Amino acid sequence: MNMPEDVKFILDALHARGHEAYAVGGCVRDSLLGREPEDWDVTTSAEPEEVKEVFPVTIDTGIEHGTVTVRLHKTNYEVTTFRTDGEYKDHRHPEEVRFAKTLEEDLLRRDFTINAMAYSEESGIVDLYGGQQDLADGVIRCVGDPGERFEEDALRILRAFRFAAQLPGRLAPDQGDCSEDRCFTIEPATREAIRVCRDGLRYISAERIQVEMTKILTSPHPDILRDIYDLGVTEIILPEFDPMMETEQHFIHHDKTVGEHTLCALANIEPDKVLRWTMLLHDTGKPKSKVTDEDGNDHFRGHAQLSTGIADEVMNRMKMDNATRDTVKRLVLYHDYRIPIEGIDIYKGKLIDKESEINAAGEDLDRINERRVRRALNRIGEEYFDDYCKVRRADVLAQSMYKRKEKLANLNTVEEIAAGVLAKKQCVSLRDLAVTGQDLIGEGVKPGPEIGAILGQMLDWVIDEPELNDREALLARWREERS
Repeated sequence: MNMPEDVKFILDALHARGHEAYAVGGCVRDSLLGREPEDWDVTTSAEPEEVKEVFPVTIDTGIEHGTVTVRLHKTNYEVTTFRTDGEYKDHRHPEEVRFAKTLEEDLLRRDFTINAMAYSEESGIVDLYGGQQDLADGVIRCVGDPGERFEEDALRILRAFRFAAQLPGRLAPDQGDCSEDRCFTIEPATREAIRVCRDGLRYISAERIQVEMTKILTSPHPDILRDIYDLGVTEIILPEFDPMMETEQHFIHHDKTVGEHTLCALANIEPDKVLRWTMLLHDTGKPKSKVTDEDGNDHFRGHAQLSTGIADEVMNRMKMDNATRDTVKRLVLYHDYRIPIEGIDIYKGKLIDKESEINAAGEDLDRINERRVRRALNRIGEEYFDDYCKVRRADVLAQSMYKRKEKLANLNTVEEIAAGVLAKKQCVSLRDLAVTGQDLIGEGVKPGPEIGAILGQMLDWVIDEPELNDREALLARWREERS
């Protein structure tokens, strides 16, 4: 195992004082999987005060729980005394922590076998509960009785799903490398304990649930939400998801339930927090907006607006930061906003009257399409437009094959035109308008709503004709129209 020199130094220093010491937990698991551990934790027979005697720079980060942070070369390492946990009364925290005499006792209190391994160069890997075999088999299994582990700390339920979705496949038996295309599975007894103990999640803080959900959503396998639903966990932490899994979409553009479409859309977008939360929530309004016409076709009119409200409720409940909430809400609101390109609305199957538009405006089709994209940039916001296109693409790829080629061609063209508009620095928002409120005040307009209305009118002119974005030209046109 390739331990950092600082970790070796900590273990050697503790051994030199007659104490046992091991790297423990996630760093051992990740090293066996061939991953670079984010943190290296140490467990030791030394009590906190004894640890502090060994190292010159320490921090009492959790000394009441036996944890001392050792600082070496500007890096922090947590060193924790062997311990056992007392009774859990809130489904999250033990009432007391007692120092233990042996490594075996310490490992027994841990959540899953793959996290209950220790290592030192002297003793090699200490694996008392079959963690290496479970890593090789791609299995998440509780240490000891799974019901007891989840009753102690209900957050372990979400951690089980998170590890299953996050860990990179299974160990290859011959060489120890891993396959990225396989997801860990939760073994049957642990699954059943999740089903039985899931109500304990009601006692877990919204912030902790949100953190685990974000890790699940941004994992390589966000579709593990299907298991979370099947075991009744979404009923507790995300009840908005359950009706989505149960809502059929009988319509030519869809071939999945709302929930299955959502799981597919999650897999079709990059593992970014904002984008994955957007895809999770983008169709939450469909179950409540579903209407079936006389031909048996399902429609979901107004679902984007309804989904935006539901997304706000979910993120507020989960104590999401304001920046994420605001961006997700905007992307959910516009996820179904369609920009017709090249003279055909591919969603309604109706040709746009190209000739009348060209004749009325005296323009060619490229200019008309560019104007449509400028209006979309203005409406959605140029700072959100790239993510809007990613969301649209993920949504399309999760729909049926009906007109998929045309939909993607439409989106590709929109992206190309938008890139050209932005590269030419064409004005699509008030901040780039050549006229300001002060200019209008200088023209004798009184401060107030009238200024906003005039600037909005000027922006409309500029979006239609970007060459008009000149201070004198805009003021001259405004004076002419006012007179």
